[in-house]
Amino acid sequence: MSITLTFLGHAGFLLEDGPAAVAIDPFLTGNPVATAKPEDIKCKHIALTHGHEDHFGDTEAIARANGSVVYAAYEIINYLGELGIDGDKLQPANPGGKIDTDFGWVAFTQAFHSSSYKGRYMGPPCGLVVNLGGITVYHCGDTGLFSDMKLIGEIYKPDIACIPVGDRFTMGPELGKKAAEFINPKVAIPIHYKTFPIIAQDISAFSPTGIEVKIMEPGERWSFG
Repeated sequence: MSITLTFLGHAGFLLEDGPAAVAIDPFLTGNPVATAKPEDIKCKHIALTHGHEDHFGDTEAIARANGSVVYAAYEIINYLGELGIDGDKLQPANPGGKIDTDFGWVAFTQAFHSSSYKGRYMGPPCGLVVNLGGITVYHCGDTGLFSDMKLIGEIYKPDIACIPVGDRFTMGPELGKKAAEFINPKVAIPIHYKTFPIIAQDISAFSPTGIEVKIMEPGERWSFG
């Protein structure tokens, strides 16, 4: 059991297990740290945490180019349908829900944030738990700290947790540290920092006890398992 993660920058990832590939929050156009372009992303699946521009990103272009199935909150899926994305490729969900897929499954958790796109309400913000190649990844989305992260960790037992630590719009590194200890993954990857001057540049305080921290640079590939 193994997967390869490519960090797209900011909060975006490409998860791969052989031919199966899932893009999470593929924000590339307008991302000052991204090393890839939308046309570089090859995936049959896209999962979104929420509708903000720095997460919804290039979803439409990537979905059209690859015929990707998109998993997201109901309102985001409705919007993609209005854009003419094939309805058979659109999979709506909400926090608490789980969708079985041909690669494993995607579950949606709560997150404490907001969600809109170009001024339009895009449903509840979510975290994502993705099971691919027998490996479970919890992408917290954009969120503040909440105690049920401990319960999410107990239920899904994620191998990897991607945790926002940039402060102001999400947790900072100190609260991200506590989140990692609640979730208790094997590896914690800090995300959503240093992309823009307004979010944290120094995350040295993100040092959860007993958990390996993997700092990834945009464009970096890493295999786990």
